[in-house]
Amino acid sequence: MALLPFILSLVVFLLHPHNGVHCYGDKQLLNLQHHFQWNHNSDTLASTCLSRKSRKEKGATILEMKHRDYCYGHGGRARDNDWNKLLRKRLILDDLRVQSLQARIRKNMAPAETQDVSAARIPLTSGVELGTLNYIVKVEIGGRKMTVIVDTGSDLTWVQCQPCKSCYDQKEPLFNPSASPSYRTVSCNSFECQSLAFATGNTGICEENPPTCNYVVSYGDGSYTRGELAHDHLNLGKTPVDHFAFGCGRNNKGLFGGASGLLGLGRSSISLVSQTSAIFGGVFSYCLPSTESGTSGSLVLGGNSSVYNTSNPFSYTRMIPNPKLSTFYFLNLTGVSVGGVTLQDSSFGKTATLIDSGTVITRLPPTIYKALKAEFQKQFSGFPSAPAFSILDTCYNLSAYQEVEVPTLKLQFEGNAKMNVDITGVFYFVKTDASQVCLALASLAFEDEIGIIANYQQRNQRVIYDTKGSKFGFAQESCSFT
Repeated sequence: MALLPFILSLVVFLLHPHNGVHCYGDKQLLNLQHHFQWNHNSDTLASTCLSRKSRKEKGATILEMKHRDYCYGHGGRARDNDWNKLLRKRLILDDLRVQSLQARIRKNMAPAETQDVSAARIPLTSGVELGTLNYIVKVEIGGRKMTVIVDTGSDLTWVQCQPCKSCYDQKEPLFNPSASPSYRTVSCNSFECQSLAFATGNTGICEENPPTCNYVVSYGDGSYTRGELAHDHLNLGKTPVDHFAFGCGRNNKGLFGGASGLLGLGRSSISLVSQTSAIFGGVFSYCLPSTESGTSGSLVLGGNSSVYNTSNPFSYTRMIPNPKLSTFYFLNLTGVSVGGVTLQDSSFGKTATLIDSGTVITRLPPTIYKALKAEFQKQFSGFPSAPAFSILDTCYNLSAYQEVEVPTLKLQFEGNAKMNVDITGVFYFVKTDASQVCLALASLAFEDEIGIIANYQQRNQRVIYDTKGSKFGFAQESCSFT
């Protein structure tokens, strides 16, 4: 009997709420009322977006990172009825990105004599669509601060420039090269111009008068950017980068979410990672925040781990080399567990998996996804079902609940590395009243396609890309910028 008060006290302690999430062994408690706290005033959001100053600390440059929705809103409360339509469009475009990535992978992996000529006509790099490349940072080029989309699946950094033949709408003024004394166009015989073919799928186009190098980057949904390759002074927070090669876009089309351009974090020689390797050692990391109001993450350039706010030690896995797809980042997915139950599937570890900041929803080979879905449904039983939504086929109506216990998801990689998927990366909220909430993973169309670890499942994780050490690091971190 003397143990009873202690046991009751322990139960109360375990059930005490903490930021809307509780842990029960291999389950987490999701507070459904806490999940949606959107600020609908998009004008206020745009003016205060990325307002905190970037900084330099212990040799690392730290840039504030936010989800695009926080900065540009999702249209205001008057458009809440369009929420379903907007999210469906995002998932359709996300699927287009995945199809584009798979097409490029097939094209590059096929023997030269058997390559599909029709596919070769479309230079498929990364897809850039509304709601696909979600995360943005602020940089300074030629003395002008600009908000750019972060993408590990792209190499060329570019911004829209004036005078512009055809530009999409962006929130900030267009970059004006004539106002920058350090702006210089790149010649056709330069190393940067020659590297465009490998980085973008298109060779540089030479203009005779003046003799400058023009670039073209096309994307899977018909979006594109065209302009001249140039050098200018880049500032990443307080870290200067001289003679930075980037694209000055004069003809751009696509739904780029109001951003001024794109920051390419791929692996080719023209990417930001390669151009700054002498400064940052080829190492960068990010913590991707959720879309809830006020959340900020960070993009850290440089490898000093003391600046991270991780809650547990890093686990590391090697980058899988692929000479034919060397601009992408691959790792080896060796297992998945749901609520502590390890899935059994013979296809684990047989094919390298792509990790990508630009794809939204993680894609798994059909047999692995089928096993994951079955185990998740087994553990998350007793809740009313809801209709499937676009590529998401496991959905629930949770509108009658204030909180639910959700099975944990863990991704395991070669070398005993693991990534514990944050509670915000398990469910995709289709409707704000939780009447349609879907498991935020999807199946690939075919077994021989490449799996993708996407940004939705990377939330609240510190993910390290060490290109010199050829390894990834993972640790849980509550994304914040302080």
